[in-house]
Amino acid sequence: MMLSEETAIADAALPVVQFRSHLRLGSGFGEDGLQDDLLKGFLRAAIATIEARTGKVLMSRDFSWMVYAWSNLTRARLPVVPVTAITGFTLVDASAAEVTVAAERFRLERDLQAPVLRPSGALLPSIPRGGHARIALSAGMAADWGDLPADLGQAVLLLAAHYYEYRDETALGPGCMPFGVSSLIDRYRVLRLSPRAVQ
Repeated sequence: MMLSEETAIADAALPVVQFRSHLRLGSGFGEDGLQDDLLKGFLRAAIATIEARTGKVLMSRDFSWMVYAWSNLTRARLPVVPVTAITGFTLVDASAAEVTVAAERFRLERDLQAPVLRPSGALLPSIPRGGHARIALSAGMAADWGDLPADLGQAVLLLAAHYYEYRDETALGPGCMPFGVSSLIDRYRVLRLSPRAVQ
């Protein structure tokens, strides 16, 4: 299995103005955008960290998922959450010849914790020997920053501010996360109660 991010969050979608205000940076001096590239970097880092902690994609983008063998022929748990659409399904054989799977042969079972690809019939299409299936999908909680749940948006700003304030600090451990951020994102974390829950 291999997951690739096909599109990145556009610079215009990042809440740079809100972040600048959150940091209480001065304005009106002709240099308002001087730190924007730096701020964008901290925002991207905060979004990536929160996505890793919650197991959820915050801002909508496209992914490509390559699967070499189905672990279950009646369902395949998708590797990102929440999936909004499956935009393509291709079978690729060992010689790299491709066959597009018709949309009528599969469906997306939406779920905020474990979205699933299901066959329309009894079984998922067979993956060619030595080949793979390539599934194109779109995932994300919000297309625009303003559509993101307020608590997640606040968590991103808090964490990005933390990175900004401690950008020269080297003594923080790898698990360091401000308490306010942890408490805001805690309800979004994926619960893994048993081995069966992660199939």
